[in-house]
Amino acid sequence: MLGVVETELFIGGKWVPASSGDRFDVLDPATGDVIASVADGGESDAMAAVDAAAAAGKTWAKTPPRVRGEALRRAFELMTARADELAKLISLENGKALTDAKGEVTYAAEFFRWFAEEAVRGEGMISTAPSGANRILVVRQPVGVCVLVTPWNFPAAMATRKIGPALAAGCTVVLKPASDTPLTALAMAAILAEAGVPDGVVNVLPSRSSGKVVSKMLHDPRVRKVSFTGSTEVGRILLAQAADTVVNTSMELGGNAPFLVFADADLDAALDGAMIAKMRNGGEACTAANRFYVEAPVAEEFSRRLAERMAGLVVGPGTDEKTQVGPLVNEDTVAKVDGLVRGALDGGATAVTGGTRPGGPGFYYPPTVLTGVPGDAPILREEIFGPVAPIVTFTSEDEAVRYANDTEFGLVAYVFTRDLARGLRVSEAIEAGMVGLNRGLVSDPAAPFGGVKQSGIGREGGHEGLLEYLESKYIALNW
Repeated sequence: MLGVVETELFIGGKWVPASSGDRFDVLDPATGDVIASVADGGESDAMAAVDAAAAAGKTWAKTPPRVRGEALRRAFELMTARADELAKLISLENGKALTDAKGEVTYAAEFFRWFAEEAVRGEGMISTAPSGANRILVVRQPVGVCVLVTPWNFPAAMATRKIGPALAAGCTVVLKPASDTPLTALAMAAILAEAGVPDGVVNVLPSRSSGKVVSKMLHDPRVRKVSFTGSTEVGRILLAQAADTVVNTSMELGGNAPFLVFADADLDAALDGAMIAKMRNGGEACTAANRFYVEAPVAEEFSRRLAERMAGLVVGPGTDEKTQVGPLVNEDTVAKVDGLVRGALDGGATAVTGGTRPGGPGFYYPPTVLTGVPGDAPILREEIFGPVAPIVTFTSEDEAVRYANDTEFGLVAYVFTRDLARGLRVSEAIEAGMVGLNRGLVSDPAAPFGGVKQSGIGREGGHEGLLEYLESKYIALNW
């Protein structure tokens, strides 16, 4: 099923083994079986990757923006042509349902297309100083060598969302993919090379020693940016390390998304939105609805109908065409989800559907709906990253907003109401970088993606995504 997938490190345009000769296994989450063995990069390999990126940097920065954009456009076309093959690879190593994997490939490819267009839009500006003494000329220049650290839940999209703007801006990169899902990242490297991206511009370094290799790179003065998607806990560590050399940082960290349903909402639309916001990628998404707050008059009906929909989902191996919910990525993840649910049940919550981990092989957890969840339950505080919907009732708009903001996170929120004024008022009051108003999906390559509070720093996607990889240089002059 794997076909021809490279399993070595990709450094300087070549496939090379780890300098130590070490390798690590990649598992199928549906069975726990080994599907591939991948080179395990170490600190010396990280330095080789930085060497390659630095050597390619000046030439790539001077490459005309149109040429950089055309390379990204060809990568988009190659991904689109191989969408089915890539989706099967993602399902195999990640576990997500094939339908979700196909959606991810489409979404991931769009970042290459969007930033192919944005490559020619790194505009500067010129103006006259208010005093009239001189002109103000601002030019945009690439940041330089970038270290990109991506998670396992969207192994293609999180890579393209960073590689696309970096290359469009004229930066070179070292991609450090999650060790649970390195195969998709290596496939991306092969596609970019085929698309004509020069040697050394993109380097891919799978490694089980993530902390050591990333720290090594961040302490090299040639590395000028780190972009990380992952947990807030790891983000804090990387921010501290980046401070040592004052490295430019972009952080897309944890989420704890509230999903608010007011009594006047279109319940059919709210349920449709809930299924997308909660069950996209089986709940393993930073944008997943994590806490459901439903106004009391409709709470019972909403809970019942959501449970009916969740119970009807087909659970199975992600690579099976009939599967709607695949396994979670690994044992640690399913154990965490199970622990959060058991904690809520012990605290007095009721499982309307699901709530019990099944036996047998694979890292499965059933779609679950919980009602009567106590306000202090850890499941309302922690990012679940699984197919579980805890429901809490509210009685006023102020209470709903207070519940929504009662978290250290602020990535995304969802609001359902027929009252547009209320919807906009609540959207402004919620402390989040993104809000889905009567929509269960917010992600779009053309929109700025990112959070506030401890959900991150900076934005990915949109024109803002390109600016994250450009520095503004001010030149004072007269003529």
